[in-house]
Amino acid sequence: MKINLVDATLRDGSHALRHGITEDMAVSIAKGLDEAGVAIIELSHGDGLGGSSFTYGFSKEDQFKLIEAAGKAIKKSKLSVLLLPGIGTIEDLNKAKERGADVVRVATHVTEADVSEQHIKAANDIGMMTVGFLMMVHMAEKERIVEEAKKMESYGASYVNLADSAGYLLTDGVKERIDAVVNAVKIPVGFHAHNNLGMAMANSLAAVEVGATYVDGTLRGLGAGAGNTQMEVLAGALKRIGHDTGADFYHLMDVARDSVDPIMLRPQVIDNGSLMLGYAGVYSSFLLHVYNAAEKFGLEPRDILVELGARKMVGGQEDMIIDVAYRIKNKG
Repeated sequence: MKINLVDATLRDGSHALRHGITEDMAVSIAKGLDEAGVAIIELSHGDGLGGSSFTYGFSKEDQFKLIEAAGKAIKKSKLSVLLLPGIGTIEDLNKAKERGADVVRVATHVTEADVSEQHIKAANDIGMMTVGFLMMVHMAEKERIVEEAKKMESYGASYVNLADSAGYLLTDGVKERIDAVVNAVKIPVGFHAHNNLGMAMANSLAAVEVGATYVDGTLRGLGAGAGNTQMEVLAGALKRIGHDTGADFYHLMDVARDSVDPIMLRPQVIDNGSLMLGYAGVYSSFLLHVYNAAEKFGLEPRDILVELGARKMVGGQEDMIIDVAYRIKNKG
């Protein structure tokens, strides 16, 4: 079976690098991924177009400058951006297209696909490949996820992607959700994993087993929380199983070693904070914000994460982390 690899090192990896991706990094990684035969390469602020802000953290370099530079370095792969309606705008989308982006993945909370309609249709109108990206899929049952996926299909999405944004799911949870959507829509289905419970690789293979044909990963697993499915490992495993990814396994290993290892701020491991993200079901990009709030208020990060999970906070509510920390601090 043909599996399309989607590499998000230059987008999800932005979180792990505190949004410090430079033009040289973008060109080196994008060029290497393109030469390795990865189908789609995603680049933008970790929180998508428009994410560079006080709320989410400022990018070191302008995202459109990075998109243009990476676009010029890519010869065969498609260059993608992420857009969260309410953070990114259609104006941002047009700028990204002008600077070389071929694909946009329009991301919403798992129960809010209706807010993607305007952006998916606008992207189709300017000739971009459009993807519906449902985040935090552990927070909805398969029946509701099917409803939301069908909405994105009706808006014109080329495929729909399910994201275990908290790294909360185990393989059974992934299989039942992916299988339900695969059997309900006529477009392809993809999967995006986080490794907060150490399940990213197993969950990605489980998704493929029940019909996902687009699978996300990042080189060295570089991403929010404990990171993502490690792309070069995923490529090797899929090759052993017998799936065709069109990617050069050895070349991916070389790009990881030569272009990603030197820029990592720390090893991508499951530390206590990352583990609690998965255990409590908290959005992976919250982690660095939680660490900052814990330091500010003299709190244990795990206590903040448990409270965020109990409150069912979702992506886009980063501003509430300080409020939660303040309330925990002042309970006593």
